[in-house]
Amino acid sequence: MFPFDIEEEENEEIEEMEEVPYREYEIDFVTGQLTGRIVEGREAVKVWIYLALHIDRYHFEQYTWNYGNELSELIGEQAEQEYVQLEAYRMIEECLLQNHYILGISGFECGIENDKLTGKVTVDTEYGEVEVDV
Repeated sequence: MFPFDIEEEENEEIEEMEEVPYREYEIDFVTGQLTGRIVEGREAVKVWIYLALHIDRYHFEQYTWNYGNELSELIGEQAEQEYVQLEAYRMIEECLLQNHYILGISGFECGIENDKLTGKVTVDTEYGEVEVDV
């Protein structure tokens, strides 16, 4: 077996993987509990987004360092509201772009009320747009 044969086989495997729709276990977004069903495509990406935005990066050993967000670093930040909003945007974008099914984010709206950061963002995925509350 020659090295160029291995490369061809690996490329064929990657092409086959790309044809399979993205799958995740469904989560009830109200309760945060698993439903026992498997969802595909756009709904699966929504589950991934939900989990990534609810998990602190570097906090849990079972997740890679590329998974989760760093928004908890903004807690107690004594800075201008514009700075906090820009950092929140950067952190959310960095978090979500770890998934190769996510192409980008747009329409980011962020506000701070009673020391609570809230926002909305539109996530552009391979399966269409997804509206997300942060």
